[in-house]
Amino acid sequence: MSVIKFSIPEIIFGSGSISYVGLCARQLGAEKVFIVSDSGLEKAGWVSRLIDLFERDHLHWSYYSDITSNPRDYQIHHGGERYLSEDADVIVALGGGSPMDAAKGIAIIASNGGQIRDYEGANRIQKPLPPMLFIPSTAGSGSDISQFAIITDVKRHIKMSIISRTLVPNISIIDPYLLTTKGEELIISSAIDALCHAIESYLSKIASPFTESQSLLAIRLIFQHLKPAVETKTLKHLCQLSIASTAAAMAFSNASLGAVHALAHALGGMFDTMHGLVHPVLLPHVLRFNLPSCPEKISQIGEIFMAPQLGSTYDTALSCIRAIEKFFDSFNINQKLSEIVKDDSKLETLCKMAYNDACLLTNPRHATWEDLLMICKEAW
Repeated sequence: MSVIKFSIPEIIFGSGSISYVGLCARQLGAEKVFIVSDSGLEKAGWVSRLIDLFERDHLHWSYYSDITSNPRDYQIHHGGERYLSEDADVIVALGGGSPMDAAKGIAIIASNGGQIRDYEGANRIQKPLPPMLFIPSTAGSGSDISQFAIITDVKRHIKMSIISRTLVPNISIIDPYLLTTKGEELIISSAIDALCHAIESYLSKIASPFTESQSLLAIRLIFQHLKPAVETKTLKHLCQLSIASTAAAMAFSNASLGAVHALAHALGGMFDTMHGLVHPVLLPHVLRFNLPSCPEKISQIGEIFMAPQLGSTYDTALSCIRAIEKFFDSFNINQKLSEIVKDDSKLETLCKMAYNDACLLTNPRHATWEDLLMICKEAW
């Protein structure tokens, strides 16, 4: 067996665990924390709750919220300038993927300088980052666990993938109670994002026994608990979705992803699409494309979504893909690309951009930009 690396942060999990944020920040050497969040978390009351906890523990703080969905490069640069001017020492991100990815970008600029595009790709960060403590408010993005940051380059209209072990936060505080203030659409889109993380990492060329077990756990938990979580919004089911998201993030952070995410990044950069809503549209079509290269693994996923093997491995894998489509059908979500992107004239350009995305390198079947275009047309 080849040498395997498996990187994760220190994880503190459980309902009410946000109350430990001051203690954890102190452990990282904090005297003045730099909080990164957004207006949605402000309205839900979580930013004020976080500030109260820091003030209770006599920690100074500065707050930065100039963050949009699909965070922009200029927002990262402004944040880096603010971090330095505030003389802060620990970065605390509260939110979904956008605030957490933005916080990673701010940490890069604050410690390494330059432009955020200088770090696009893998292992280009040379200097250590400030300590980072993340509190996810959704069960989906996995940015609180992963060594990925996704930032939009406004000039080039692309979402850059920045990959480095240094982007794994020092501490992740995962409090499922934060999910109780989320709406149905966000719970669904976040969970499907995590499901896609789990499936693509399971099929990845560099999957290992350490990532595969986490992938399968995440798939099983999302299949079992997403619908009751949406219907009841009880902490019991929301907690299981948080566990699933964390497991999926452990997997994809170390095994990477595939063609679905390569295309999703291109779509987000060009059309500013909501990341989680793209996955139910693309995943079944990408799975059919990948099927010749990994029928055994897709059939193993099928054993979670339906009864044990049906006939041959290939037949079971095909049935698995149909079962995943049926699962998506049970929610009120888009399943056609034309419902998300109204203009198909840019699909060729989009697929050429996706072909250069780092996630495509670990897709189980080699894909050209023409293959990606075929997938998009099938999803249209």
